[in-house]
Amino acid sequence: MAKLGKRTRAAREAFAGKEDVTVEEAVALVKSNANAKFDETVEIAMCLGVDPRHADQMVRGVVTLPNGTGKTVRVAVFARGPKAEEAKEAGADIVGAEDLMETIQGGTIEFDRCIATPDMMPIVGRLGKILGPRNLMPNPKVGTVTMDVKAAVEAAKGGEVQFKAEKAGVVHAGVGKVSFDEGKLVENVRAFVDAVNRAKPSGAKGTYMKKVSLSSTMGPGVSVDVTSATGN
Repeated sequence: MAKLGKRTRAAREAFAGKEDVTVEEAVALVKSNANAKFDETVEIAMCLGVDPRHADQMVRGVVTLPNGTGKTVRVAVFARGPKAEEAKEAGADIVGAEDLMETIQGGTIEFDRCIATPDMMPIVGRLGKILGPRNLMPNPKVGTVTMDVKAAVEAAKGGEVQFKAEKAGVVHAGVGKVSFDEGKLVENVRAFVDAVNRAKPSGAKGTYMKKVSLSSTMGPGVSVDVTSATGN
């Protein structure tokens, strides 16, 4: 059995016996035990009572966190002409059409969010097998296929977070940095949980929100009382 380091042992001891705590307690616990040499991300994981293999149980959406994510998001935009210029002026990191498609097909993906105007989708569609598994495929349901390129780029840069249920019905995302004030992290957590709650699909049966937990990038997780997370 691998020997645990001093920092890992201390973190596990701090979390021992603490389950289903309030959001405020969870945030304080995660912050106080995030001792890495970089500004760790506070991550949320939600176990939902859905089976994403069924179309009527897929959970997907987007939320703008009130206090941002603390992360620098690199945005790529598929557009031509005036819309390409609009994207550049809004702060997009990469803008292109066929040239951008070829770059991606060549294995270079230097962005965290991909936006496209509707007329670009025949080109973007060829990249489905590359962008899809990375959750980078533009989708009108989350506002990344749009003619309002300026708003989409600004939203992506300003703290917008996309979420999608994985095969096991788990939704995972970063909701800020450990350097954030506790109050701001609590607001971000509740905003994210509220967005997932509102995205409840028509086919969901039984308990929808089964478990919520918080952790830092390098730290253990702590389960959060669902009622506290939803603010009810």
